[in-house]
Amino acid sequence: MSRIRITGGDWRSRLIQVVDGPGLRPTPDRVRETLFNWLGQDLSGLRCLDLFAGSGILAFEAASRGAEIVTLVEKDRQAFRQLQDNAALFTDPRLQLVCGDALHFTPLREGYDLIFLDPPYRQGLLEKLTPSLSGLARPGARIYAEAEHKLENLGAWQVVKQGRAGQVFYHLLEQG
Repeated sequence: MSRIRITGGDWRSRLIQVVDGPGLRPTPDRVRETLFNWLGQDLSGLRCLDLFAGSGILAFEAASRGAEIVTLVEKDRQAFRQLQDNAALFTDPRLQLVCGDALHFTPLREGYDLIFLDPPYRQGLLEKLTPSLSGLARPGARIYAEAEHKLENLGAWQVVKQGRAGQVFYHLLEQG
């Protein structure tokens, strides 16, 4: 088991535990800092969804920066139990944990303003999820996606910013 720190917001420098599991790659500090520079540091009023939550670090970062609701969806039971333990450290009702398959997740009626997608690699999960994105998103929603390759788009969402850190390509997408 390892630990990773929250890089900004009210919970800055707090540590969360991360289980060692197949395909689990917490987003590195430098990449998270870049992402939240792109998004702005204040996420007040935004409804966020972290599909394939894994360590949950992107969701905890969003909540730390004032997101209104942060839903974490994780299928792996061991990772989900660790998400529950980490969420208990904050006792924050904005954190909503769902143990389930991201490909079959039913969203809030209102949808989400910001969706984090960091699925396990080499399983085609981004492509499988793409047809469901419009049902998850509110108008004007943005998507952050990590992949093992460079993306141009995910359905109607076009890449507006991107970067690479080692083997990870990361992207911010907006509806075209």
